[in-house]
Amino acid sequence: MRSLQVTVSALTLSALIGIPAGVILALSRFPGRRLITTLIYTGMGLPPVVVGLAVYLLLSRSGPLGNWGWLFSMQAMIMGQTIIAVPLVAGVTMSSVLGVDPALRMQIRAIGATRWQSTITMLYEARFGVIVGLVAGFGAIISEVGAVMLVGGNIDGRTRVLTTAVVLETRQGNFDVALALGIILLGLSFITNLIMVIGQGRAGETR
Repeated sequence: MRSLQVTVSALTLSALIGIPAGVILALSRFPGRRLITTLIYTGMGLPPVVVGLAVYLLLSRSGPLGNWGWLFSMQAMIMGQTIIAVPLVAGVTMSSVLGVDPALRMQIRAIGATRWQSTITMLYEARFGVIVGLVAGFGAIISEVGAVMLVGGNIDGRTRVLTTAVVLETRQGNFDVALALGIILLGLSFITNLIMVIGQGRAGETR
């Protein structure tokens, strides 16, 4: 349950940040857009342990956010996981929206649609790609170990999740327990992705 709570929270935040960011980068032109796009693409391959180190330094007692008291808590884990997933969601969303025929937006605007309505339409046309971005973000979050260990501390009953528990049990030689936890982790990932695939298929049938 703790693994699901961290994953769902981080994925929700990533979607709320990454999808609008991807749409804005795809449909808008403004100074610094190429730089931001480059940063997002770089973030898609950013080593998670580096993210964990950065969040650790931010939340440590001597860090700028040390007063929050989040270090070695679920909030810190969610923060780190969100930073890892946002570039994936934003980058794939941007590429998906850019892949939609630009003429569609002009046709929509020509018949009197507002800018907001045309943006929603473009996002709807790119929805399959957006789902792929969410799946990629979900996979990055639920499988992460390094960043979670650094900012969460793997505290039993507080911040220990399935991935860190697998590492701990493996180090202790409890391979049967580690394997069982790994199977549970794979099962959760499979069920979640299956739900997304079914939803994607139904969306395609109604298109």
